[in-house]
Amino acid sequence: MQRADAVRSTGADAERIAAEIRAWVCSVPLRDLVRRFGGDWPAGDLDEVLRFLDDFSARHWDFRGGRERPEAREPDLDPATAALVLDAAAALGLIHPMPPTRPAYAHLVVLGGLAHACVRRVGYAAHLLRAGLPVSGEVAVLGSFRPLSEWERRTLADAGLPPDDTEVDVLDTAVRRVFGVAIPAEQAGVDAGHPHHSWSSRTYRPDGLPPIRVLAAPSSEPDRRRAHTADTQRFWAGHVRLAPGDEVLMVTAPIYVPFQHSDALRTLALPYGCGIETVGVDPTLADLAVLPEQTLTPGRYLQEIRSAIRSMRALRTA
Repeated sequence: MQRADAVRSTGADAERIAAEIRAWVCSVPLRDLVRRFGGDWPAGDLDEVLRFLDDFSARHWDFRGGRERPEAREPDLDPATAALVLDAAAALGLIHPMPPTRPAYAHLVVLGGLAHACVRRVGYAAHLLRAGLPVSGEVAVLGSFRPLSEWERRTLADAGLPPDDTEVDVLDTAVRRVFGVAIPAEQAGVDAGHPHHSWSSRTYRPDGLPPIRVLAAPSSEPDRRRAHTADTQRFWAGHVRLAPGDEVLMVTAPIYVPFQHSDALRTLALPYGCGIETVGVDPTLADLAVLPEQTLTPGRYLQEIRSAIRSMRALRTA
């Protein structure tokens, strides 16, 4: 898991997954980061290393403190440390996008996120399909009823996009705009009176392309938090017939590839026996310029290295 082209494509083989977790978490770039922030690498097995990294990153690289990502503080890093963080992030697969490697996929899954990311990821999925990427099943666009922040609303307004209220609204608007569809062919859902409990599913059928399902998942812990990435992946799996050997392509941002790939291995590959490949949006594509990628800081990369550590620890437990 040391580089993006290793971390992004894995099947359900438990020994291979464990080997790739070990390669990523014990890599030289991560060791160098720990040393830079005053840590001593632990003796012990993979589980001990993951426990140490989880605790260490909580003390030194958690700038969210339970808040949403746009509300995270930015640490004050000296130039040498900031440069080391960026070099490590590149080596660990969080910066440079890689194209899909397989000739065809059973399903294409677009993961939700902040408003600008939702728009860009749907646009990238459309680019892949129109470039001829074969998908035999469906395109699943996964989100939740998370309310947008004022910052996200301003971002949409500045780009001349509709003032949507929730993450899934942005995803649905992007699907209708990018794929030229207006009305879902099928829809279902439950309005439970609270966004953590509610869900919705809308399926569009654009001409000449696979069906596109926009899904808002409920939280698996509704009394504590909103739905997160693993919730949306697990909820989608309950709506589609995943089979052993199915190849699933997931689209996110490069910074989230190690974290969200590990979540997908835990929630999809292990229980269903499918293959998972995770790719980040290519920022150089001109048709994504309606909402350029936000500037990513060393603090953001440290935060998502921590997210990857925590996701890999959960994967190792599974």
